[in-house]
Amino acid sequence: MPSPSMTLFHSPSSPFVRKVMVLLHETGQLDRVALEQVQLSPTSPSEAVNAQNPAGKIPALRLADGSVLHDSRVILDYLDQQHVGDPLIPLQGPARWRRLSLASLADAILDAAVLIRYESFLRPPDKRWELWQEGQQAKIERALQQFENEAIAELACHFDIAAIGVACALGYLDFRQPESNWRQRYPQLADWYAEVSQRPSMQATQPPA
Repeated sequence: MPSPSMTLFHSPSSPFVRKVMVLLHETGQLDRVALEQVQLSPTSPSEAVNAQNPAGKIPALRLADGSVLHDSRVILDYLDQQHVGDPLIPLQGPARWRRLSLASLADAILDAAVLIRYESFLRPPDKRWELWQEGQQAKIERALQQFENEAIAELACHFDIAAIGVACALGYLDFRQPESNWRQRYPQLADWYAEVSQRPSMQATQPPA
């Protein structure tokens, strides 16, 4: 078996990393990527990551030529062009923009959930801003409602870039907000997630307990 030609800076608890890992599973590219685990937060940066990505964020993907891609959306687009199967990101036309828009809305859930996590876990209790957290949670609820009302059939038709994003977003809510009970408010989304969460790619990439 050839040695991996790329290196992914990752953390198993990062939902943005999880999206990349799910795509690697789904497209059969796991053996092409070596994993370099890092732990970082806004208050505890990683020098190894900063050297590869000045924004200091993961995932970051170092290619064989030494160049580095960062931001999960860029990495997903790159990796989707490196396999021989059907693309998980439509190549052109209205389908491309629709699927990328759904994926972007899933990322908005993740952005808000991560910010809530930072505010409630990293910030000292006397400095936490409850109203700000409520505003972030409202973004999550609006996005979930739109998926529930308008996108279930689209998500169910193909486990592609949009479905991967939504599945990882829901998994992160379970991981960091187990008390949110989102399934009660969005039953169609809950039924869809119950099915896709059994995929081998989702099972293999669950965040640590």
